[in-house]
Formats: sequence, structure tokens, C-alpha cells
Amino acid sequence: QVLLVESGGGLVQAGGSLRLSCVASGRTFSSYGMGWFRQAPGKEREFVAAINWSGISTDYAGSVKGRFTISRNNAKNTVYLQMNSLKPEDTAVYYCAAVSGRPGTVVAGFEYDYWGQGTQVTVSS
Repeated sequence: QVLLVESGGGLVQAGGSLRLSCVASGRTFSSYGMGWFRQAPGKEREFVAAINWSGISTDYAGSVKGRFTISRNNAKNTVYLQMNSLKPEDTAVYYCAAVSGRPGTVVAGFEYDYWGQGTQVTVSS
């Protein structure tokens, strides 16, 4: 069992930045691929970014590529999402997720094994 706890969300003006963190419980964090997803009101959950277990491989949704950066610190059991140049359309609840047994990045939400409770990001225009 892996418990994921996100933090770092909040209200920011368009063009601003936020850094989300997701801390995982357990001693096997380094064996999990991690991902960030988001869900806006009335919309389906969508993939944002993913990173493999080692941190070597990353993947991004086209809508955030060049603005968001996913990273991880296995010594701290933490994955981060640095969000720059935020837009109102980035407003959503952001979730981190963990998947085991995959060497590369995973973009499909249904493949993830564990999910956090989410953190709200609101970008005002």
C-alpha cells in the first residue's frame, strides 16, 4: 500500500507559478513510476505529466509541455510538478499517482495503482 499526499496548490494569477509536491509513504517509492493528472469541473480527468522510477524519462501533455516540469527525489519519497506561465485553463484539481512494475513513463490513468486526494489549483485571469 502506498499513501500519496499532495500539497502546494492555491490561487495564482495568470502568468504565475506554483510548485506541487506529492509525498509517498513506504520504502519502495523508487520502484514506482509517478504521474500527475488533473480534473477541471465538468471535465474528465486528463494526463499532465509522468516520470519513470529513475527520473530519467519524462512525458508531458501537449498543453503543458514547455511550461510544466516533473521531477522526483527518491531520497525524499517526493515527486514535484513545477508549473510556470500558468493559464486560467490550468485551473483544476491536481492528483499524483503511482504505478509499479513499469520501466518507462505511463500516461494512461487506468494503469496507475495508487492516487492521492488531490490539491486545488486556481488560476485567475
